Amino acid sequence: MDIYLPRDTSREVARQMLTEHAQHGSWEIDRLRLYPDGSRRIRLRRKVIRAVRTM
Repeated sequence: MDIYLPRDTSREVARQMLTEHAQHGSWEIDRLRLYPDGSRRIRLRRKVIRAVRTM
């Protein structure tokens, strides 16, 4: 999943958006690119949940 944030997006709003994706969709940041004009492109990937053997 790719998210594009324009340059007028504050760091706080970006943090809230990414936190919401992480908590509710099990996403984690794969790549984050900050462009010279201040815009950001964030690539998210599904978090890998490994099964733990109980026996």
